[in-house]
Amino acid sequence: MDIGSIIAKKRIAGPKGELNKDEIKYFVGKWVKGEIKDSQAAALMSYIYMNGLTEDEIIRFVIEVGNSGDVLDLNQISDNIVDKHSTGGVGDKVTLILLPVIAALGLPVAKISSRGLGISGGTIDKLASIPGFKSNISIQEFQDNVQNIGISIVSQDLNLAPAENKFYKLRNEISCRDSIVLIAISLMSLKIATGSNKIVFDLSCGKGTYLDSKEDARRLGKLLVRIGKALNKQVGYIITLMDEPVGNCVGNILEIQETIKALNGDMSKDVEDTVVSLASIVLNLAYGEKDLTLNAAKVLNVIHSGQALTKFKQMVIAQRW
Repeated sequence: MDIGSIIAKKRIAGPKGELNKDEIKYFVGKWVKGEIKDSQAAALMSYIYMNGLTEDEIIRFVIEVGNSGDVLDLNQISDNIVDKHSTGGVGDKVTLILLPVIAALGLPVAKISSRGLGISGGTIDKLASIPGFKSNISIQEFQDNVQNIGISIVSQDLNLAPAENKFYKLRNEISCRDSIVLIAISLMSLKIATGSNKIVFDLSCGKGTYLDSKEDARRLGKLLVRIGKALNKQVGYIITLMDEPVGNCVGNILEIQETIKALNGDMSKDVEDTVVSLASIVLNLAYGEKDLTLNAAKVLNVIHSGQALTKFKQMVIAQRW
């Protein structure tokens, strides 16, 4: 087996081009070790972009990418480990507001995030604008914070799904950033690495992101749910239109300031609707609570009581130099 034969196989459309478990494992393992060149990985990714992947291939990729580094087992902390991921967009600070809310509702949050590669900053870029904030804490500190505080957000500087970081960067560099299957592999592999099992996705579409339409976002959402089911993880999603920025501010430090205002109960209607919707889905996934009106009341209560802001402060203090 060699990378050349794998690339040549994926060049073929249809069943004859389907990669088996061993071929996918070989590719991911060798690429992470630097034994496969980025140019070769780019060729394979381009053929994946053109010819697609079967769901079996997608799940095999998710498993291998998710297991390409350290894998956390947080079962001793809780049966419910929550993660939220967004496909991003200009002014998107929902993650920073939502996750302290979830933690204040008593559900532990364990999140790996990354820096932005496009025009908008990622969650880690925003947190980095807080003086002294550390996103590259040790795995032990990450686990301790999830257990003791109920929330931790870290960067991929840790050895968690290193293959996903390579996928993410290369996908953007070779203009495959809008591939539904490659996006799904990136998103779900991270959830294997963190050990999360209750996962919500905010799938942004429109001019400010790389999913052009609601149809694309819906296709991705349904695929993520199916992958989650295959991996024994519960997945929910919402679709957010990003033809204009979320909230009132754009820019890392400005979005942190808006986050703090929101956690004090002062947030724009679009941000509040998104946070309440995602938190309601989490409560349903974790506890089977389907009453959206009751869920919304619980969410707003932990915001207006100051409990969510306290969780945000605790996380920042625990992760400062």
